[in-house]
Amino acid sequence: MTSPTFAIRKLEAFSYRYPLSTPVVTSFGRMLNRPAVFVRVEDDDGHAGWGEVWANFPSTGAEHRARLVNEVLAPLLSGFVTSEPKEVWEKLTQATAVVALQCGEPGPFAQAIAGIDLAVWDLYARRRNIALWKLLGGNSGQIRVYASGINPTGSRHMAEAALNRGHRALKLKVGFDLAADCANLKSLRQLIGDGMLAADANQAWSVEQALDVAPHLGEFALAWLEEPIRADRPWQEWQRLRRATDVPLAAGENIASRAGFEQAIGDDVLRVVQPDIAKWGGLSVCAGIARDILKSGKTFCPHYLGGGIGLLASAHLLAGVGGDGLLEVDSNDNPLRDRFCGPVADISDGMVTLSDAPGLGIEPDLSSIDAYRTA
Repeated sequence: MTSPTFAIRKLEAFSYRYPLSTPVVTSFGRMLNRPAVFVRVEDDDGHAGWGEVWANFPSTGAEHRARLVNEVLAPLLSGFVTSEPKEVWEKLTQATAVVALQCGEPGPFAQAIAGIDLAVWDLYARRRNIALWKLLGGNSGQIRVYASGINPTGSRHMAEAALNRGHRALKLKVGFDLAADCANLKSLRQLIGDGMLAADANQAWSVEQALDVAPHLGEFALAWLEEPIRADRPWQEWQRLRRATDVPLAAGENIASRAGFEQAIGDDVLRVVQPDIAKWGGLSVCAGIARDILKSGKTFCPHYLGGGIGLLASAHLLAGVGGDGLLEVDSNDNPLRDRFCGPVADISDGMVTLSDAPGLGIEPDLSSIDAYRTA
């Protein structure tokens, strides 16, 4: 049955930054603030939907992506008539393919389009008066979550705070000094007992370094080791690492093509696959990829690090496709996340329960974060 058409009347992006009292530390740098680019799309009937664009790096990334939405992409969608969100994603991707290549910015364009796609899906679900997770095929709005972004310094304190908020699974940032990494992992394993513990190296090592480190990680019963080497390294290096360690490997946030995910799903190298719907593909592409991940026997865990709207959309995707994966929830202070992630803020025994309200189920009040607006 063909869905009724609707016309895009208005598209707008809003950029924000929340300064962090404690910087977030990764193996490739320090983040002094949490940015967010929220996107609102409205149709001719007055329905509106919300999305979010990935914008963590570089430091000026949020403002740049907001301008891409407002000055480049919004005019392309004005008056566009469609019957389903995927047509919007395809139109914008095709219309900007040459300019993205010409200016050397396929990533920022893909991220901006992904955020718009999320907003159109929210709009689409609201028009049909159905929760987004149900529209995506879900049978239950309940999902598991885990606390990520746990720094290499003060890690036990951050982990204890996460557990007090209702978390029952943790992910530590590694890729620094091996002795310190192992000490932190030991401390968190003691803290969480038999609970889930994962580690994220953020592409810190060469394959030789990863091969040296991997044997030291076996004692911590890790659920996965995330991006131990660069995401763009030859697949043979990933295969070599997989053959040398029993620690499950994870990746996906830096894969930005269908071919890349086909490779990631096509053999036994990765146990956990982590597409980021605000970074590439939106729901129009990543929902299908998530289902393919599950069909392959791997675990689908959506990657997410940003504000609340994208986090909530990621939760709806996980609930929509099912499986036993977990939703990533950043442990660091961030009102741009907490005020707009709806029920994801209410964690109980490692679980959250999404509402049955149409679309994402929230009506963001951006006036509450005016103090953090930058564009």
